[in-house]
Amino acid sequence: MRSPIIGDVTITNGHTVPLAPPRVLAARGRLRDEPVAGTKKVLLAAPRGYCAGVDRAVVAVEKALEQYGEPVYVRKQIVHNVHVVSTLEQRGAVFVDDVAEVPRGSHVVFSAHGVSPAVVAGAAERDLHAIDATCPLVTKVHREATRFAKTERTIILIGHAGHEEVEGTMGHAPERTILVNGPEDVAALEVPDPENLVWLSQTTLSVDETMETVRLLREKFPAIENPPSDDICYATQNRQVAIKKVAPAADLVIVVGSANSSNSVRLVEVALEHGAKAAHRVDYADEIQQDWLAGVRTVGVTSGASVPEELVAEVLDQLADAGYGTVEEVVTAHEDLMFSLPKELRTDAAGKPTRALGGRRR
Repeated sequence: MRSPIIGDVTITNGHTVPLAPPRVLAARGRLRDEPVAGTKKVLLAAPRGYCAGVDRAVVAVEKALEQYGEPVYVRKQIVHNVHVVSTLEQRGAVFVDDVAEVPRGSHVVFSAHGVSPAVVAGAAERDLHAIDATCPLVTKVHREATRFAKTERTIILIGHAGHEEVEGTMGHAPERTILVNGPEDVAALEVPDPENLVWLSQTTLSVDETMETVRLLREKFPAIENPPSDDICYATQNRQVAIKKVAPAADLVIVVGSANSSNSVRLVEVALEHGAKAAHRVDYADEIQQDWLAGVRTVGVTSGASVPEELVAEVLDQLADAGYGTVEEVVTAHEDLMFSLPKELRTDAAGKPTRALGGRRR
């Protein structure tokens, strides 16, 4: 069986980093309980972890394996989390970089980040049975891009080059879309018709940075139109709001999430921007370093939108070993959104209707 996609990955802060293979769950008891001035505690941000779109995508792979048997192929990582990818691989999912690698006639799942029409066409040419697990909020952006392109508007897409979601969105209007990575790109931006512009954005960006980019775009191109509704997804916004509430009181913030997860990387940056004295991202609890805890009384903990809750629980267990056994949950919103599964998965192997919703708390 193939390994999950690894190697050099350009993450959303512009740096290329090696994406390590998934590892076993954290070994317990590594951190020491060292005295500090004051009372140790954890501020646990909520909401955190799985969003409805991620849950839908993961459940889609699980149900495809149940319904069709292994192997089920998945184009790219179904979501950007090495633990999730490893777990699904152990159940029989095979992760590939391109549909050309999938044997003809096989079942293939498109990841939550979405694909371009060219990828859909490539799957059809190979007679693949495609299951589209694209997050519905990403699909909304795709539809906006298609609609604006038909009216011959130039689309300014705010997003990060190389991210799968950006590649998929640009593929819906390749001749009409210009990518802007952030505020630093606006000054040099040139467009064919400044009076006929609209902006869209990647769904997992920093809200604050995106709005700064929009502000600069409006200054330079006063006629630029807004999208009909906010493109940054509710889960990304909610997790950023929650960590903003935690950060000012935290000596240290730990974000659970993978290096290629845009929203996880952003949570580290948001924590630092809003008062955390230090912030680090980890995939697993055993990555927490003892020296991070030196002099730390309050640890903030959160997780990206593609992180299962079991990984957060392991972080809390490790921190408890180090004396941070008191946990206060900081709640800024409640989430109960659920999305329907892809139509191919709304029946069981016998063709009977089955549970067709994703979005459960995991």
